Amino acid sequence: MRLPSALPVALLTAVLAGCGVSDATPEPAPGPPSASPSAAAPAPEARNEFAGLAALALDRRYAALYTLESDGSSREIVAAVADDGTWRVDIPGGALGGTAGVTVIRVPAGLYQCTLSTPSAPVSPTCVRVAERGDKVPRRYDPRVQRLFRQWLPVFIDRKAPLAVSAVQPLAGVEGSCYAVDSVTAALDRPVDVGIYCYSADGMLTGARVDFGLLKLVRQVAGPKSLQLPGPEVAGEPMGLTAPPPAPVPSLVAPS
Repeated sequence: MRLPSALPVALLTAVLAGCGVSDATPEPAPGPPSASPSAAAPAPEARNEFAGLAALALDRRYAALYTLESDGSSREIVAAVADDGTWRVDIPGGALGGTAGVTVIRVPAGLYQCTLSTPSAPVSPTCVRVAERGDKVPRRYDPRVQRLFRQWLPVFIDRKAPLAVSAVQPLAGVEGSCYAVDSVTAALDRPVDVGIYCYSADGMLTGARVDFGLLKLVRQVAGPKSLQLPGPEVAGEPMGLTAPPPAPVPSLVAPS
């Protein structure tokens, strides 16, 4: 099954109807990802296995629906990687303190942040370029969720990266093989998000547990041939992460 190039959450949810995403009961907020009692000591075999799965993931082409559970609530995340290497992640509540949806999309012209229309905040999507090259969103605009799908894969593949990897028991409700990934560098800017990452045998991300939530794959379909910006490119500042200040309340007292 192939989807058109535009992949809003509502569209893919309709395509994947019957998955029961909206009725899922959120699990408790995950604790520190590295504090897993089931984690074995880091081993070269686990590091090699994990790097191999990450290499398969880098070549995967798909459109997929996930749930992201955090702070006692659950959101639907849509991720897509097209045949031509363009990719897109739709994140409801990913900007302006959770009041606005955001799309992070990579096309040949660069990396963009776009407004995302949701039932609670319908908008006409517009896009702002946030990076000329590379796949990193500047920190002040970074919703972080998109990192799980593309940004960390080259680091996972690099066996010289300062990572400690150990095999762990699968996360509840998640299929595939799971690995605890930690950083062995004391630098504040860690090479990846520390956590637990799970992949199927063919390299599909099936789940992840990181400090901002628990991601679970619901269903996937074949990826589109290409992805384009969901709206026109506009000038201006991308949406930040913090909520906008409240609008001033007009005074009811008439001037003397």
